[in-house]
Amino acid sequence: MCEEVKALVRNADAVCFDVDSTVITTEGINELAKLCGVSEAVAVLTRKTMGGTMSFCEALNNRLNLIRPNQQLVEQVARQPIQLTPGIRDLVSFLQLRGVQVFLISGGFNQLVDPVALELGIPLENVYSNRLLFGKDGEYIGFDKSQLTSDSGGKGKVIWRLKETREFHTVIMIGDGFTDLEACPPADAFVGFGGNVIRAQVKEKSKWFVTSFSEILQELQP
Repeated sequence: MCEEVKALVRNADAVCFDVDSTVITTEGINELAKLCGVSEAVAVLTRKTMGGTMSFCEALNNRLNLIRPNQQLVEQVARQPIQLTPGIRDLVSFLQLRGVQVFLISGGFNQLVDPVALELGIPLENVYSNRLLFGKDGEYIGFDKSQLTSDSGGKGKVIWRLKETREFHTVIMIGDGFTDLEACPPADAFVGFGGNVIRAQVKEKSKWFVTSFSEILQELQP
């Protein structure tokens, strides 16, 4: 089964990456929680949703109600140095040189995800993430529930849309969490990533599980 996934990856015309704990080593929402003094409570909810024991929508709403991040706080986190996972830059560059479209599909927030895309040379139109809503004084008032990524199963919905609108034949999803795993199908294959954190359920259910991006890059190179 692993060889089947590898063959699909080699022939992909689109590769979608999760962001937090996959493309970068950190979890953006946890960084916000640290500054608000609720890091442990939020981390528990993050583990539950990434491990598949709580729906993403429920966990997102609960975590944001704990943090209630204002615009200034989000901008403060966005200014922190981006901690790219080793090997991701080389892998993205190699895929792009081959003409493969690279996407970021994240349950995180555009204010934190967009800078990651720009750092990797990924067009912002290839980024799907959530959007925080602020009042006139910058206070947190909620999140944009019209975004596909705001709901449970949202990453799969994004991939369906990409297939319908961009007519991709083979789409790969790569990520560390349950929300990434459940995006296959509609993704044609899923690669579990454990380079930053290993989630037992994801490792168990992944037909191909890697702990570094160099493993994928090595498989792609002639």
